Amino acid sequence: MFPTWFDKWNRENPTDIWGPAFLVGGAMGAVVVAGLIIAWGQPLPGDSLQTGPRGTGMSVPEFDRDRLAPDPSIADFYTEAPYVPEGGEPLARDVYQNVQVLGDLTEDNFLRLMNAFSAWVAPDEGCAYCHGDVDLEEYGQDNLYTKVVARNMIQMTQSINEGWDGHVNANKQVGVTCYTCHRGENVPSDIWFRMGPVNEATAGWSSIQNRATSMSQFTSLPSDALETYLLNYGRIGVHDLESRVAGSPADAGFPSIQDTERTYALMNYVANSLGVNCVFCHNSRAFYDGAEVTPQWGTESLGIGMVQEINNDWLVPLRDTYPPERLGPVHADAPKAACKTCHKGYQQPMQGLNVIADWPELATTSGTPDYSGVTE
Repeated sequence: MFPTWFDKWNRENPTDIWGPAFLVGGAMGAVVVAGLIIAWGQPLPGDSLQTGPRGTGMSVPEFDRDRLAPDPSIADFYTEAPYVPEGGEPLARDVYQNVQVLGDLTEDNFLRLMNAFSAWVAPDEGCAYCHGDVDLEEYGQDNLYTKVVARNMIQMTQSINEGWDGHVNANKQVGVTCYTCHRGENVPSDIWFRMGPVNEATAGWSSIQNRATSMSQFTSLPSDALETYLLNYGRIGVHDLESRVAGSPADAGFPSIQDTERTYALMNYVANSLGVNCVFCHNSRAFYDGAEVTPQWGTESLGIGMVQEINNDWLVPLRDTYPPERLGPVHADAPKAACKTCHKGYQQPMQGLNVIADWPELATTSGTPDYSGVTE
């Protein structure tokens, strides 16, 4: 069939064709598998959260390996059912000295809460973290800043549960306790401080951006978004349907390019804090239209207002109470909270675990907890 010279050359120069054949076959097989995955979708179990009308792409993909993976800190959440008062029990303020908060509780429930605070905030140090290494008779003293701060934080928790129900319990009763932020640590993770200029190579507007920082979500966006919107009540609203808008950044209320970049920085932070994308709250075809947002947009808007109140009414005023080592490294400011301080990357803190069910004492500022829902 082939010329004589060709057959002779093949006999004298044998070649292994099997190796290349297997290599080419393997490559072709990988291409086929990739094509099937693209055509049929991700073969691993997955789901998605539909946030808008079908066919609009408004969904948050969630693979089961991520969606069903439990928040590891849930297992360490300490809880204990309350003791339902029958009447006539001694009250904490009558038994112990200097009980400025929770004094209307029965002694049993007061001690139950004190034990929980230790487990939630200082599991290693115990009662000594707030009271010091002193005799029980001296626990009424306010010698340690940790006790003063803890008293303030108890009141803040009660205020959040009572005043921000629309955010905290948007879908079901969830509530917050000290553990929601602290997760067994003296200082909660994901707190923040003011940074100021981060780019030494320039001044003005450019000095607060173009350097990857944790505050800018490791992008070149501005690093002062949390300070502007979650502390200084900055207005989030920069969209305009006109390609050119009259005015200049020097004009009050003018939606400048700089404000837009800062808004992107905040939105990146919110998305990363909750583990979602833009369409969790917005309709991507009309970010500007408040009538086309999702229900989550309203919940998040309440959350922004809640964080503004937490920072300005509760955390910043504690600045002079903290020792120097607890203040910010640049401006010596008080530690502040933001979305991730509670959410830790989940849509709901602790994946929606009802942490307040056993702690009605932290759900009211009136001092008289409602134990009617408690089952013995």
